[in-house]
Amino acid sequence: MSTVTKLELRTALGPVYRDVLPHPPRDCTADEVPVVDLAPIFSEDIADRKRVAAQLRAAATNNGFFYVKNHGIPQEIIARCKQQVLDFMRQPQEKKDLVDSRKLSKFFNGYLGKSKTKISRSETVDIRESFGFRYSPDLDPDHPMDISEVSEEVRAWIRAENFVWDGTSHLPNFKKDCIAYWGSCLTLARRLVRIFALSLGLDENYWDDKVTHPGADGVFNYYPPRSVEETANNSVGLGSHTDLQLFTLLWQDSIGGLQILSKEGQWLKAPPIEGTLVVNIGDFMMRLCNDIYKSTVHRVTNESTAERVSMPFFFGLNFNCVEGVVPSCTSESNPPKYEPISCGNWCQMRFKMERDEFTKGEQAKISAAPSALVVAM
Repeated sequence: MSTVTKLELRTALGPVYRDVLPHPPRDCTADEVPVVDLAPIFSEDIADRKRVAAQLRAAATNNGFFYVKNHGIPQEIIARCKQQVLDFMRQPQEKKDLVDSRKLSKFFNGYLGKSKTKISRSETVDIRESFGFRYSPDLDPDHPMDISEVSEEVRAWIRAENFVWDGTSHLPNFKKDCIAYWGSCLTLARRLVRIFALSLGLDENYWDDKVTHPGADGVFNYYPPRSVEETANNSVGLGSHTDLQLFTLLWQDSIGGLQILSKEGQWLKAPPIEGTLVVNIGDFMMRLCNDIYKSTVHRVTNESTAERVSMPFFFGLNFNCVEGVVPSCTSESNPPKYEPISCGNWCQMRFKMERDEFTKGEQAKISAAPSALVVAM
């Protein structure tokens, strides 16, 4: 008889566990993962924006995931970026290795190959390839500037590395098309963070001066067609995890594969809806709002015989900003659960844990086979 299983998750504070019900994944309902129309956030009437904020709050306190439509990112920008992802991933391996993250990056920029990560101890290695890059002030669509113009306090946390673009210069318009999508996500995220502030009963501009040079990571995931062996092994494309920062914007293609672990422990499929992005709450947002909003476990599995592409954008505060629980989320009977910490240090804690685990794993392999990465974006 099937029983509840325990899923082990990595967090910045060490492993945690979730119960998983013995039921196959099912499609989510509109109540579990709703569609939110963002058109009113572009209105000059704050009452319109507050109506959207109320919808965000309802979704964020439920399963922490929702779709957004009328988000303002042109379809042609998305389409060009997706094609660039495919062009990159279909290259010969030696071309992709020109931007190998493990060899060239200090900050998880660049390319990671198939089966080179294992984000979940409880599941298989990740059957995906990825290309990632981080915020650079000269590429900021809202206020571009040279890094020399950025204050030293902020500059110390800038994690961009130029090798990702130098090593892809042979692909026509690769940087241009990737940055167009990333920049559109950044502009939307800055507008959306104002709606999140309203949703928490804060002034709309509460975080404005804290997202001038934010955590803004672009990652492009490629999931190859599923093999017979991968099906037999119940392989995951990307193992169970939560995201680190305030929230994530995700574009996914028509293939599908995203699954969300509900509060009850049921895996819910979040199928693609044309014209939408998926938004989910991250760990730092959950921390800032005293656990009112939910940073929910999710994973990806490509069960198709077709390629799958997804393009997440991870958004947080300026990495130097030290933040505690926001005042609207505490009371005499509900004091802050967390001490203030900078967004950058929060992320570093988890990255360090993952690097340490990778190092231990590699040392174990060497010990077991003398003749002869676990990082998550």
